[in-house]
Amino acid sequence: MNKKTAIFFLLSTTAAAPAVYAAEEDVQELDEVVVTAPLQDKASESAVPVTVLSDEELRLKVGRSIGETLKNELGITSQSFGPGVGTPVIRGQSGPRVRVLNNGIGSNDVSAISPDHATSVEPLLAERVEVLRGPATLLYGSGAIGGVVNVIDNRIPGKLPDKLLGGALEQRFDSTSDETSTVMKIEGGKGNLAYHLDGFYRDRNNLDIGGSAIDVAAAQATDPTLEVTQNTQGYINNTSADAISGSAGVSLVGDPGFAGVSINRLENNYGIAPDGTGETARIDLKQDKYDFKSELKDPFKFAESLRMKLGYTDYKHTEIADGEPGSFFTNKTYESRLELTHNPLGIFRGMVGFQAIAGDFAAIDKSTSEVIVPQTLSNSYGVFAVESFNTGTLANQLGIRVEDTTLEPQGFSSLNYVPVSASASSLWKINDSNSVNLAITRSQRAPQVQELLANGYHDATRSFEVGNINLREETSYNLDLGYKFKADWVKAQIDLFHNWAGDYIYQQRNGEFIDDAPVLETRQADATFMGYESKLVFPLLQNRHGMVDLTLFSDFTRGQFVNGSDVPRMPPLRFGFQLDHSKGEWNTNLRLTRGEAQTHSGDNDTATASYLLLSLGTQYQVLDLHGADVMVFAKANNLLNENIRNSTSYLRNFAPEPGRGAEIGFRVSY
Repeated sequence: MNKKTAIFFLLSTTAAAPAVYAAEEDVQELDEVVVTAPLQDKASESAVPVTVLSDEELRLKVGRSIGETLKNELGITSQSFGPGVGTPVIRGQSGPRVRVLNNGIGSNDVSAISPDHATSVEPLLAERVEVLRGPATLLYGSGAIGGVVNVIDNRIPGKLPDKLLGGALEQRFDSTSDETSTVMKIEGGKGNLAYHLDGFYRDRNNLDIGGSAIDVAAAQATDPTLEVTQNTQGYINNTSADAISGSAGVSLVGDPGFAGVSINRLENNYGIAPDGTGETARIDLKQDKYDFKSELKDPFKFAESLRMKLGYTDYKHTEIADGEPGSFFTNKTYESRLELTHNPLGIFRGMVGFQAIAGDFAAIDKSTSEVIVPQTLSNSYGVFAVESFNTGTLANQLGIRVEDTTLEPQGFSSLNYVPVSASASSLWKINDSNSVNLAITRSQRAPQVQELLANGYHDATRSFEVGNINLREETSYNLDLGYKFKADWVKAQIDLFHNWAGDYIYQQRNGEFIDDAPVLETRQADATFMGYESKLVFPLLQNRHGMVDLTLFSDFTRGQFVNGSDVPRMPPLRFGFQLDHSKGEWNTNLRLTRGEAQTHSGDNDTATASYLLLSLGTQYQVLDLHGADVMVFAKANNLLNENIRNSTSYLRNFAPEPGRGAEIGFRVSY
């Protein structure tokens, strides 16, 4: 670290994620209700870090994927696999340890199984994105030690709109890939009937970058047999994509509650960054999703509400290698949830519930008919409870979840796991300016089918994946400690965490090759994770020219196995600053992020260099323009045109992050 970098680091070690329109957000933060939380608590009253994106802030930050949308938030990065894929990484955890929900029910695609699989949850359609940690995550599954990401799009209306016809139209253009995207929503209601229609279309060309696509030396360090004959400059070949989706939902809404259904169709065809040998791979994804949701208010004497959710997902994708069908993945999943919120019992407010998931998963190689993962029937049943209570100045929350998971793979004996998870958190409001929060969680998860049974060549990852049928349940003990300070001249927040993960399951290259493909092996070992997220927000000025805030931010995660080796694909130390200016309906922000080199890359993986990421965003709102609200926005990304390699990506040596580019768009709501 040179002298200039060291000074920059010292200025921002007590800092945080961006505060967009800080002055306005400060007011909203006090009233921001977290819908994903069991009792819909306020974000400001949570004992664990909570992230909420909505309204104008979400529109400015939304990206090609849910990972890209959240990548600048506290402790969150994106596990990119080229521009077509980006899943969230929270405190170094990804895949099955971060559960992605759509309206409170699992996306149930295969994005948690392998990093090349795009999530079927579309941020362009989102009205709100919530990231939750701590006891409340136990409502949605065991083992989510990273957290839960819930994307809310109002597909099934829970309230009766105030007009018969309303909606929104949004149009975007991104110069880095000549990407155009169109989003449309129509919704309304009359009497007791509410409806919702939405759809989007996206089309893009190859992605522009700030240098060469392939880091040949690094790529050959992990695969000495690789012969790079094609290496593009300034763009990544085979990264074009197109996607289309449509949804329809209808609800009956009345004083007792509501009940509604929805249907969604998604088609997504995207390319994987090539390895320079001349071979190409694309993924052709199709999904049908059917959902039912209902809520009854005061259904019983002791109950405040009773909510039910049912979902069926039919997912499949084909990996097309050099124009020929290769790996084929299919996943059919039923998921149901029943949540009962009881009336206060003394000091206790809480929820109990039941969840059931039944799946049918398989992966084969269409070109050879070889089985990559045998067809496996899975059944998981879980019961959970979350209770909140106050004792003096302490706001406390307890959670517990017990699951029974059975896997029945074709040709193998059945496997059974019983994960047990529990959590406790407490928020101490010392006074109006100071608060301290503490959370302790024990989280268990059962191994996934691919971690257990994979045995074959995977086209998109260009690796021979080998599972381990002897994997045990993974058990993690997590400790969170946070402090918040609020005054007129500054706002400060710091969150520290330490996770002890027993029998941690991970994939890593073992240095061997099968048919010239590197072997990606599933392993298990004890590991520890520690780090922090922090921010300082200073109001610099407020006069007739508007308001200006300065935010300093930083986050860091370190993952290490007990034998001293490094957990692979960890995010680097990040720090920087953001300036926010707001005046009336006009908001602008300038953000500079420094990412340090990630030298703790893990065995048989390569380090990534440091980078500076400079971006500029602005938006202007016209309220009530002939009955419609209009928002115009623009972003300038990676203004320094750095060739950034993402340390959490499997394709870091083949697919850098986007280069210098501009994005413009507008949204009309009526």
